Amino acid sequence: MEKVRKILVHLSKENAAPQCARFVQSITGHFVGSVEDQATVSCSLENNRFIVCDRLCDGGVPLKRASFCPIKYLSHSEADSLPQDTLSRGVDVGVAVLLQSANQRLLLTRRASSLRIFPNVWVPPGGHVELDEKLLDAGLRELKEETGLILSPDEISSQLLGLWESVYPPMLSIGLPKRHHVVTYMLLKSSLSHLQLQACLRPDPAEVSACVWVDASLVKVVVSAVDGENDSVQIPSDLPQTISVTEVSPQGELSEVSLPVSVLCNRAPDHGEDIERVSTGTKFALELWLKMLEPHAEMG
Repeated sequence: MEKVRKILVHLSKENAAPQCARFVQSITGHFVGSVEDQATVSCSLENNRFIVCDRLCDGGVPLKRASFCPIKYLSHSEADSLPQDTLSRGVDVGVAVLLQSANQRLLLTRRASSLRIFPNVWVPPGGHVELDEKLLDAGLRELKEETGLILSPDEISSQLLGLWESVYPPMLSIGLPKRHHVVTYMLLKSSLSHLQLQACLRPDPAEVSACVWVDASLVKVVVSAVDGENDSVQIPSDLPQTISVTEVSPQGELSEVSLPVSVLCNRAPDHGEDIERVSTGTKFALELWLKMLEPHAEMG
C-alpha cells in the first residue's frame, strides 16, 4: 500500500467505498451535479483521508462552491492541458478558524503580499491539515503559527460550520487552476473578549499583514457584496465608514491604521490582478456564522 504523503479529499456516494478525488473533479458537483452549487454532506478524517460523503450524521454540513468555480466550467481540452504535476495533486484539505470572542467579534487576517495564493486577501487564520492531525488541532496550530494566539482545546468550544470548495486562480478568465482545496471552516468560541485576545496577538509577518475584529453589523455588509454579481453595496449610514485594523510590519511590529469599510466589500475581479477583499469562501463562512447568531438575537 502506497505511503500517504498528505491528506487528500476522498469521496463516497450511496455507501460506495471512498475514492480519492481527482484534481479536475468538482467535489460539490459530485453530490449535486453540474447546475447546483451547494450540497449537504458529512465529513470525517480517517487514516489520513478526508472523507466527504452523502450519508448524513447529525444533519450534515453545507458544502459549497462559487457560482463561477473554475472546476465547474473546465472543458476537457483545458483539463488535458494542465501540467501533469498539477493533475496529480489531488484535492487538498485546509482548515480555517473563525475565532469568536466572548463579545461576539470574529478575527480576520489579511494574507501577506508575498504569498503565492490569494495575497492581500482577508481570511480567517488557517492552513493545511498535517498527517495524523485532528481538524481542531490543525486549526489551533495554524492559529498559533499565524497570529501567536495559543488556545488549548479545553479553553474553547468548537464546531464545524461548513466546507468550501476553493480553487486558485478563482476564475477561469484569470487562468487555469493551479490549486484545488476543500476548506473546513471551524467556529471556535473563546471566553475572552476581543481586547483580551488582541493583547496576545503576535502575527507572523511572513503570513499576515494585518488583523481586524469584525462584528455582526459589519459582517452583514461584507456578505452583501456577493462575488460574481455587480449590484452596488450600500453601507448603512449608522455604520462607520472606516474600521481600525492592526497592521503588521515586515519586522512584526504592530500599528493601528484606518481601513475604509468599502475595501472589505470589494468583489473578486474576473480579470487582471486580484485586489484587497474578503475571500469568497470567507463570505460563505461568515454567512453561516450570522445564521448561528440569529436565534440569540431573537432571544435577546
